[in-house]
Amino acid sequence: MTPTRRHAVLRRVKDITLSTTLSIALLGGAVALQSCGNNNSDSDEEQTETRFGKGVRTYITETAPGNFKITDEVQANPGQAGAIVSYFDGHRDTLSVEAAKRLVETDQSTNTYLHNPGAYQAHHHNGLANALLWGSLGYMLGRSTAPQYRDDARRYGSGIYANTDLYNRSTRVGESVRTSRVTRSVRPSSGRSGFFGGRSRSFSS
Repeated sequence: MTPTRRHAVLRRVKDITLSTTLSIALLGGAVALQSCGNNNSDSDEEQTETRFGKGVRTYITETAPGNFKITDEVQANPGQAGAIVSYFDGHRDTLSVEAAKRLVETDQSTNTYLHNPGAYQAHHHNGLANALLWGSLGYMLGRSTAPQYRDDARRYGSGIYANTDLYNRSTRVGESVRTSRVTRSVRPSSGRSGFFGGRSRSFSS
């Protein structure tokens, strides 16, 4: 084979190799893009949002170190709902619904009730988290509105108020908050439209 012809053959082999490499790279890129697109399916799962048409402002007093009682409750707009806490040492604090919810979710006693109501009695105490949970504000913090838990509300709630008259009056406030609860199921749109776009439905309980 002459040098000129050998050079032409080698160049032809290089061209074929380069073409094959580019094809594989492009094909791999297409697979990767398809895979990335499929990952969006997880974000389309239906989510639940809860809103309240009415709120409550709860006044709580630490009557002895570690012992908290609800001393007043008044109806309020949802945006003004929360708790005002007067501590035994004299200082005062205001808790938003979000801050009160974090406290209830992290306290061992109330966290036990939220996740395992049957085991709650052994962990029940008169701490701040329990005052928040068993007052009317508790519905806005994740306490169930289901009928089977109404007895729990009477059993534990009555003891968290300063007196019986206040408990009876606050029961009406709590019922107003409970019945204003609206749960809304939302499916994220993920940027799509038409039949596959976002949708929602709502119902009250």
